[in-house]
Amino acid sequence: MKLATYNNGRRDGQLMLVSRDLKKAVAVPAIAHTMQQLLDAWALLQPQLQELYEALNAGQLDNSVDFDESKCLSPLPRAYQWADGSAYVNHVELVRKARGAEMPETFWTDPLVYQGGSDCFIAPKADIELGSEDWGIDFESEVAVITDDVPMAVSADNAAQHIKLLMLVNDVSLRNLIPGELAKGFGFFQSKPSSSFSPVAVTPDELGDKWQETKVHLPLVTHLNGELFGKPNAGVDMTFNFGELITHFTKTRPLGAGAIIGSGTISNYDRSAGSSCLAETRMLETIADGKPATSFMKFGDRVRIEMFDDNGDSIFGSIDQQVVEYKA
Repeated sequence: MKLATYNNGRRDGQLMLVSRDLKKAVAVPAIAHTMQQLLDAWALLQPQLQELYEALNAGQLDNSVDFDESKCLSPLPRAYQWADGSAYVNHVELVRKARGAEMPETFWTDPLVYQGGSDCFIAPKADIELGSEDWGIDFESEVAVITDDVPMAVSADNAAQHIKLLMLVNDVSLRNLIPGELAKGFGFFQSKPSSSFSPVAVTPDELGDKWQETKVHLPLVTHLNGELFGKPNAGVDMTFNFGELITHFTKTRPLGAGAIIGSGTISNYDRSAGSSCLAETRMLETIADGKPATSFMKFGDRVRIEMFDDNGDSIFGSIDQQVVEYKA
């Protein structure tokens, strides 16, 4: 099943059921007005939506409309929880190597995580408005899951059944602000502005055999200013799968329905697939040449993030955004 949220002028938007080929959509107010309403009562409402989804794909709904990604907000325009992990430890290892630091062995057994701002996400086609190019503007191409209610201390095996939807992410990062914040010993805040998510969220079954061991075994394709930047496979070199991440996050607390859990920047040891953020490219350049050659994003730069099935069809729609100067 595929779902989106249209901008209807209200904060939480209008829930839309989207056809598998991303060509048709239909509002479902008789079942749920918003994505959060659906997630709050997933077990009750999902079977009703599934029946409609099959009818939509069969062209049997007269009230369907052409699906328009430009009308989409984030599938969850705001969320009670947005926690991002760093599941690709080779990416972390590379960061530390570039600055000559050893990586603690615990990083291979204990996931890194930060809690992001979830009160306001950027729509997938909206501009990324920022105050200065000097902040070191970067994109991070990721995958995320949305859960229903997850009890505290859930096991990794049981965590899998709580994953209801998947999305793509652009976890916008301000690299030049990060060192000063981390030096305070209290984590990210200003250096992690609002994130963006794909127009469409999909249930795991839509991925078929590409969804195994709570990993997405497909390349995540990023273009920067129209040029291919990277297409590492999200299922390769993922040290902690989503079940393990959820287990880590729930060690001391439950997760409420609608919690978003991110994978962190997709990264493969095979560097021929390219990277999913500018920082990784700059680190590789530093290791090879002693200094980076690639600059961070400037106003006017555009990033596009998308994932395709084996037939070359878009699964989630695309995150396609331009960085612009914020005018108060």
